[in-house]
Amino acid sequence: MYIDIKYLNLISSQLPLFKKKNDYTWNFRCPYCGDSQKSRTKARGYVFRKKNDLFFKCHNCGVGATLGNLIKHVDSKTYKDYIFERYRSGVKTNNPEPEFKFDAPVFRKRDIFKGLSSISELSEDHPARKIVEARHLPEDRLSDLYLCESFFKFTNTLIRNKFPSVEGDHPRLLIPFRDEKGEIFAYQGRSFGVEIPKYITIKLDDGDKVFGLDRLNKDETVYVVEGPIDSMFLDNAVATADADLTKADYQDSVLVFDNEPRNKEICRRVEKAIDAGRRVCLWPESNPFKDINDMILGGYTKEKIITQINQNTYQSVEAKLRFAKWRKINAY
Repeated sequence: MYIDIKYLNLISSQLPLFKKKNDYTWNFRCPYCGDSQKSRTKARGYVFRKKNDLFFKCHNCGVGATLGNLIKHVDSKTYKDYIFERYRSGVKTNNPEPEFKFDAPVFRKRDIFKGLSSISELSEDHPARKIVEARHLPEDRLSDLYLCESFFKFTNTLIRNKFPSVEGDHPRLLIPFRDEKGEIFAYQGRSFGVEIPKYITIKLDDGDKVFGLDRLNKDETVYVVEGPIDSMFLDNAVATADADLTKADYQDSVLVFDNEPRNKEICRRVEKAIDAGRRVCLWPESNPFKDINDMILGGYTKEKIITQINQNTYQSVEAKLRFAKWRKINAY
């Protein structure tokens, strides 16, 4: 026990808000999940005694570990010294690592952005708000878009070492991907400037990266578009984050690709969707804009866009004939 306490104290400087609660209980911010993102004064990680050993448990993310594994996670060099000293002293333990039956709290997925400011909370003259509002996004969407000042560092608090280097870290607009229950399973960071890549999508759970599931009504026509921002202008629309619109497959759906008949990659995707028997929108020649957001900026209303989509939706042989004409219209 003496060696355990000694090495816990040695790594204490690397455990934020570390303090001793009583003889065999210590408290600090969890080094696995980064602890509360809303409050930097909360500490939900604990080391406690069980028989003759010390164990770690976090009441935020539910991680449980032996003290040795905690030390290894925090400081690999100190862990080697710890193992050597235990071996040299002949300290042994017959206690297996305890099973921590702990349900991860729901609020972690719902509220992982609570430490960040939503765009609607920013002052009207804030640069980030001005950039977002310049896209003419619906006002009711601003409360679920967030400003992240340091995208790499923030992501590393959720997924350890997702970005091994945080050099060149920068602000991004965070767009949460929520499932049918409102739980966040992924998020997209959109650059405010010239940073490359323009979009970075982070998955927190398994599954396809589809945006808009929390607002989806599968009993009505579902419009599948290329980007989350475009989907915000339409009712009952979802977006895929990897450009493969065919992954969003619903009984009554229309795939709405960007209006770029000169783009070989988009033409390839449209042709693939048609060959798969999907219904696709092929924009009319009279529409000069490349995507839905540009249409809004160009003066189109939501109603006009929906009407144009419905009037230019094709399938099967009709889609192939229209696609040949659509691709040919603006070909070089």
